[in-house]
Amino acid sequence: MTQAPDSSPRPGLSVFFPAYNDGGTIASLVIRAVQTASRLTSDFEVIVVNDGSSDETREIADELARTYPQVRAIHHPHNRGYGGALRTGFAAATKDLIAYTDGDAQYDPAELPALWHRLAPEVDVVTGYKISRADPRHRIVIGRMYHHAVKLLFRLRVRDVDCDFRLIRREVFDRVTLEGDTGVICLEMMRKFQDAGCRIVEVPVHHYHRAHGHSQFFNVRRVFWTGVDVLKLWMKLVVLGRGRQSASVLFRNPTIRGTAPTEPVKR
Repeated sequence: MTQAPDSSPRPGLSVFFPAYNDGGTIASLVIRAVQTASRLTSDFEVIVVNDGSSDETREIADELARTYPQVRAIHHPHNRGYGGALRTGFAAATKDLIAYTDGDAQYDPAELPALWHRLAPEVDVVTGYKISRADPRHRIVIGRMYHHAVKLLFRLRVRDVDCDFRLIRREVFDRVTLEGDTGVICLEMMRKFQDAGCRIVEVPVHHYHRAHGHSQFFNVRRVFWTGVDVLKLWMKLVVLGRGRQSASVLFRNPTIRGTAPTEPVKR
């Protein structure tokens, strides 16, 4: 007997890209996201969060929003940092599932089905892990040192803390409040997901060389301040958070803090 096809409605999907001076890559990423999401569900949206870019990212995002009815562009008047862009994206997403990856094209939105198909009913978060990191050797070495250090400090059970390719149930943010404005928000996110009892699955994804622009992180000043931010977060979530984590899960304010999205493009 032939089994009838599954006719149950598929959940809605929000895909967003935090973008800072990513004018050379954002158009191709959004188009691939639209094509990929349309094969997964008929109910989807794609959002570009332009984090105060000084290049043509704003103009390209506006044109994409005019061209594709599923696309929205949100502009920060000033750069708020990677964490600020992520929090805006999470707050702006309207669908049951939220996926995000960076606007620099080091991850391919066409691989989103690999995450989508691992989101079983008992899973809250599907996060990628890099098959092989496509970066200069010094960045690979620093990245490995960072990963092992924070995994030990924060007692994380994921193999790749800073793989920015994730699919998350929106209801997770009823339990988790994100607060950071810097790149350390990824560490904050994974630790808070873990503390909130989220069920996390990891899948391998490809990581590509940066085709345009350059990293905003790898300079001495930023590395130093990232270390300071990591230590502050460790004190807050691990040292001071002991003994009150269960209470914070029950009574945490179910909102994502941060400035409301500004200047949505009208279609």
